[in-house]
Amino acid sequence: MVVVQASKLNLPYPSLSSPHITSLLFEPTSLSLALMHSDSTFSLYPSLSPLSLSSLPPPQTLIHPPSSSSTFLLLQNPNNSNPKVLFIVSGPHKGGSQILLRFYVLHKMTQFVRAQVVCTQKDLSFDHKFGALVDCNHGVSVRLSGSVNFFAMYSVSGSKIWVFAVKDVGEVAVKLMRCAVIDCCKPVWSISVSFGFLMLGEDGGVRVFDLRKVAKGRVRKSRTLNGVSGDNVVVHCEAGDCGSKHGSGKCDGSCSGYLCCKNDTTCVSGISFGQGHGCYSFKQDKQRSVKLKQEPCEDGVYFVAFKGKELETSKPRRKILVKAISLEALSPNKFLILDSDGGLQLLHLSRPVMGSNITTFMQQLPNGMKVQKVAVLPEIAARTQSVWVSDGYNSVQMMVASDMDIAVSENDLNEIKEKPLHITVGLTIFTGEKIQDLTPLATNAILILGQGNLYTYATS
Repeated sequence: MVVVQASKLNLPYPSLSSPHITSLLFEPTSLSLALMHSDSTFSLYPSLSPLSLSSLPPPQTLIHPPSSSSTFLLLQNPNNSNPKVLFIVSGPHKGGSQILLRFYVLHKMTQFVRAQVVCTQKDLSFDHKFGALVDCNHGVSVRLSGSVNFFAMYSVSGSKIWVFAVKDVGEVAVKLMRCAVIDCCKPVWSISVSFGFLMLGEDGGVRVFDLRKVAKGRVRKSRTLNGVSGDNVVVHCEAGDCGSKHGSGKCDGSCSGYLCCKNDTTCVSGISFGQGHGCYSFKQDKQRSVKLKQEPCEDGVYFVAFKGKELETSKPRRKILVKAISLEALSPNKFLILDSDGGLQLLHLSRPVMGSNITTFMQQLPNGMKVQKVAVLPEIAARTQSVWVSDGYNSVQMMVASDMDIAVSENDLNEIKEKPLHITVGLTIFTGEKIQDLTPLATNAILILGQGNLYTYATS
């Protein structure tokens, strides 16, 4: 029998006029909680154990508005076994003519403090009063997604995605480096940076970028494809500014997969993928580019389509592709995709041999509800994985998926198609308030945001 412990967390806001909570973020490594409020203020709580609390204390750190998006990021350093935790917030600046990025570092695991940011590239600057400034119009919405040493920023109005690397350069100082800019010619509904992949949720499926190839510099000789000739210059820096601005520099391997800076030159590439024939192009400062066909997959860019997922509209009567609206990492090679029809898809990715192409496969998962929200706490070595799903109303299910740590190779694809992933529903929770958001605290515990109230649930 499953025993469930449930409790309500009292909030440190005594008056009804206080800004209510609209969304949650939880960082499991440092047990840090970020609460976004209706006035776009953020409350930061480090080293918090919600399961052992009856009420939340006043936040040690308040991030004042305006804010549009946020993400946690881990900074790994080869000289330090404990990763440093960053909280990054985006917002408009100078009437929205620039994007403001504010960085907060978890100092001595006790408090988030403003970080000093070093950024010397074109279109990037640091203002000690405000933060890092990106010379781009903020527009109606900006989304952030962070992982380890890298984060991505998507401007909906600008139809661009920036990929940034971050390096630890001091106790409360970091260096910000732009690695790539992606011009999006198709709508992007969700974005994720996880386990070495940059993923974009699009109409009809998911576009996957191999982050190592997006961030590691190399130059290819001139060739002609689709009637376009010229140098195809791809500036990657898996570990940071390892190459020159023309992409000719190479990392000597001493960075061991972490950020290194052999010089302080610009490491920028542009990537665009278009509608037409589904092609994309890599660009460098001289704007020479070569268009490549999307099929067969080349240069670490893949589009994995949903199978048989179309919606029929009534006025006018036509079929439309469902959207990938949420991307959650289950393990280094499995990702859970929520589509706009409330369905769940499992995306298998693997890189069996260093430098080889990625193997991809999309698998439809059975589910008994129209899912609106998904929450996952990824565990690298776990054979089973807990997935929390909600209908967006008053119910949450804990689904348990098995064989999460088994990598996928081309030889495994036929077996996977014939043998679906085993998923069981281990628990169903009914709440008295409509569910706004949820975030996992552990494999057996979850934090749920109702109508401005917080609730914890844990199984044993």
